[in-house]
Amino acid sequence: MGKQGVNTIWLLMAQYEGRAMISAETVCRDFFAPLTLPVFLRKVATGEIPLPLVRMESSQKGAKMVHLSDLATYIDARAESARKEAKAIGR
Repeated sequence: MGKQGVNTIWLLMAQYEGRAMISAETVCRDFFAPLTLPVFLRKVATGEIPLPLVRMESSQKGAKMVHLSDLATYIDARAESARKEAKAIGR
């Protein structure tokens, strides 16, 4: 993870008050609106959104969480993709 990743992690730590794990519901609301939670979870399950979910217990009803570093990596990858796209069209 490069310098940008470290900055993203620090920003996320500030946003989420230092928590290491964030609920999938919160991540969906904050970063994937207007997706509903079921649609977000389906897209994660199919790999359309490449973001690992962590179950805090092995049961199917266990809380689905996202590790802060995985979210930072995803955000940085999306930002880099957007930069490349903008550069390709001459912005």
